[in-house]
Amino acid sequence: MKIIDELYEMYRNKLTGDEEDIDMLTFAFLEEMSYEDLMDLIHEMDKQELYDLMGLYLIESLKGKFAQEQYGQQRTHTYYPRNIH
Repeated sequence: MKIIDELYEMYRNKLTGDEEDIDMLTFAFLEEMSYEDLMDLIHEMDKQELYDLMGLYLIESLKGKFAQEQYGQQRTHTYYPRNIH
């Protein structure tokens, strides 16, 4: 995705690339974007990029739902490899 390449080029020598830096960069970017800006980016995506975006959204949303349900309960976590699309 073009915006990923642009952000990477702008910040690759300024940030360490650790999770905190990436979170900060992501949230700062999103704060500056309007709904229309985000929709424009989505419309520019090819089919695979859209599948990847939706796949990540679904994975993270479902993780959150299951984590809420299991809050306070002991449960064995099993890893299931996934192949998105």
